Amino acid sequence: MNQATAQGKQAPGLTAVELIPRDAQTLLRDARDVSQLFPDARIINIPDLLRFPLRSWEAARLLRPVFRRVIPHVRAIDIGPDMPLPGADDPDLHEVLVVRGDPPTDLRHRTYPNTSESVIARYRREAPHLRVYAAFDPYRRAPYEEMQAVARKKEAGAAGFFTQPVFDMRMLDLCMNWLEGEDVFWGISPVIGPKSRSYWETTNHILFPNDFEPTLEANVAFARQMLDTVARAGGNTYIMPLRINLERYLPLLRRV
Repeated sequence: MNQATAQGKQAPGLTAVELIPRDAQTLLRDARDVSQLFPDARIINIPDLLRFPLRSWEAARLLRPVFRRVIPHVRAIDIGPDMPLPGADDPDLHEVLVVRGDPPTDLRHRTYPNTSESVIARYRREAPHLRVYAAFDPYRRAPYEEMQAVARKKEAGAAGFFTQPVFDMRMLDLCMNWLEGEDVFWGISPVIGPKSRSYWETTNHILFPNDFEPTLEANVAFARQMLDTVARAGGNTYIMPLRINLERYLPLLRRV
């Protein structure tokens, strides 16, 4: 991606896949599987998870021979005021996603009282060559509060947003209206079985529609509907294939 694209609005109609950086070998295997099983994917995005030693920006370097575009997540609360910004010194990195970050379970891990906005602003000042994305979550608080956060993140320098996975077409329609004109990657994640549903309800406070079915068939049908809807609107999507085998799920989403 050239610098003009990095600074301007993202070309629409792209699909990314989120992969967990458990270790280098597994991550490389998963990325190669994605490239073969789901050629619609053009981007990999990598969360930064403290329970694994491989940091997201390190994973981005590792995956570049497989996927030219990799977007690492950066946890704002991990960045000290005198610490270098993750990925800023990587000449081949063009994009990052700044999230606030959940408090660590290991109390020995030091955190800082940063907001997403403060770290986004640092990236814009200190690494203006990077395109910075922010997070959007319609489930965690009142919509007007989330839209106020969107405004603050844009003012800080966010060029676009990655959303929490959406599980209801009516919610998608509302959110697409709220974020009209923004550069957005809309999240899609399979929810297969009662344990997976419980995870989303208890951890992320998702309110599923009454007719939601946690089956593979229903999730694939919903994902394909969402992919088509977002593509027609000129938006982007990302797939978060949690708790499911890539070979079982991704080929079913391929565009014919």
